[in-house]
Amino acid sequence: MSSKLKVTVWSEGLPESEVNAVRSYPNDINTAIGDFLKKDPALDVTLSHLTMPECGLSQELIDNTDVLVWWSHLYHDKVTDEAAARVVNAVLQKGMGLLLLHSATSAKVSRLLLGSNRSGGKYRECGERARVWLINRAHPICEGLEEDWFDIPNEEMYGEPFGLPTPDDLIFITWFQGGEALRSGMTYNRGAGRIFYFQAGHEEFPIYSENAAVQKVITNGVKWLKPTRGPIPIGRGEVDALEVMDDVPYPERLERSKGKINRRPLPGKYNI
Repeated sequence: MSSKLKVTVWSEGLPESEVNAVRSYPNDINTAIGDFLKKDPALDVTLSHLTMPECGLSQELIDNTDVLVWWSHLYHDKVTDEAAARVVNAVLQKGMGLLLLHSATSAKVSRLLLGSNRSGGKYRECGERARVWLINRAHPICEGLEEDWFDIPNEEMYGEPFGLPTPDDLIFITWFQGGEALRSGMTYNRGAGRIFYFQAGHEEFPIYSENAAVQKVITNGVKWLKPTRGPIPIGRGEVDALEVMDDVPYPERLERSKGKINRRPLPGKYNI
């Protein structure tokens, strides 16, 4: 049995009309990300995309994924509610890690897990310079970075207010050449799983295939998102008491809940 971390890199695909994007990523963005992740012997990498059956997010694939890397930009609502629910259930129930890149904050899975306040925020697509500052140098996602900042020569600007909730950890802040700033690397705990949002990666610039620091951050992020095999919660809804209680105001209600403590959610059926 393989001990490698099973990583699925998912993207929505690039239409031929996106000429600059296709020029930067002729084999799609998931391939560019997969190419550098495959160089790490600890990772077993699978590629998937929106145009595959079940939106490239079948239950079989999700069940065989430890960490899902998600890149999307234009076609968030093309992902079915059923496919999005499979991803969300896997994060909440089995602890699958989720790495959201660039515009994936508007994806259905992001809105379900982090909230739907993505109507705000600023952007600009002129290809300006971005400087990514390390705010939490001790975090494992920063391991191996040589300086406390790194540059992305050409990037799409995203600016605050950005609409994402306050994170559990703020890892990076990015300054853009036009003057704006962004919380560009944030982590969250949701249910049994972890989420890492990393802003870098506009499709018109070959950031994922050429920027070594960005590749390092994503590789570190994937490893940090490895699931923790903790216990599955016992019981949902009304449950029996763990301890004997003789002095409660409504003892008859204890009878109603007897025997309900051992119910566990079925795999893939953890309702959200």
